[in-house]
Amino acid sequence: MSKVFNEELREIFGEHRYNSISTWLKKEFGEKTIKLAIDGGFTCPNRDGSKGYGGCIFCSDNGAGEFASDVEDQIQLFSDKWPRARYLAYFQNHTNTYAPVDELRYKYYEVLANPKIEGLVIGTRPDCLSEEVLDLLEEINRTHFLWIELGLQTMHDDTARIINRCYDLTVFDEAMDNLSKRGIKAVVHLILGLPGETKEMMLESVKYVANKPGLFGMKLHLLNVVKGSQMEKLYADYQPFGSIEEYVNLVVECLEHIPPQVTIHRLTGDAPRSILISPPWSFNKRTILNSINERLHLLDTWQGKKTL
Repeated sequence: MSKVFNEELREIFGEHRYNSISTWLKKEFGEKTIKLAIDGGFTCPNRDGSKGYGGCIFCSDNGAGEFASDVEDQIQLFSDKWPRARYLAYFQNHTNTYAPVDELRYKYYEVLANPKIEGLVIGTRPDCLSEEVLDLLEEINRTHFLWIELGLQTMHDDTARIINRCYDLTVFDEAMDNLSKRGIKAVVHLILGLPGETKEMMLESVKYVANKPGLFGMKLHLLNVVKGSQMEKLYADYQPFGSIEEYVNLVVECLEHIPPQVTIHRLTGDAPRSILISPPWSFNKRTILNSINERLHLLDTWQGKKTL
């Protein structure tokens, strides 16, 4: 990788100094491409008792689906501003491969039957990818655009137990291997600021995921304490970062360790103000993103600079 920010990197990154998924999708589809968050009516194995109860401690009652709504309503909302936009249906909240395969097949293909939908994004857990489910995903992947999102959050099993994730790192490793072998794109979620984690531990998780074969994208979430989550009861006053600046500096360092070809899908949190408890500044999404871009320019650094 070049030690200077050159034309090759500008071609990948566009207007940013990281490989934004919005830029990647516009190149792929030729137009602005929007993910429509939909609720597939699924639950989760650490909510229904098969693995645990209560869900991961950071998850709200909606299973991280606060923005999910009807597909047609969302298309109507966006089409006024972007009349030529393309759309991906995002099965977002809870675990969207956690059901009998026949039910999954019906729900996925029902959405794909909408001529305005270009493909699917499916959020799930690494322990909910049986061979039957993988066969179905591989089938869809042959004829439609698809990526799978896996909520790892941290590579550290001690932290995983604290947050009630209910699977260990070897399960994630196996899921990534299985998706890669079948040619299915994988996007991995990490949370920055989990209880007990140091900066070094967070960077270890970023580096671990960034080196996984077949990785398509990463999401870096700012930990939000939200109403209706176990965090509200256990860590209501928890403040992993003292300021926007502290968080921004960490994100920039994380980006330096992610190869340039990996798409970046998120760099902060996105909780509605109506349920946000902490940190009080996290709803300033635009300020945080602008600060990340400014910091990258100030330091003359970029995604992948340290992946030599």
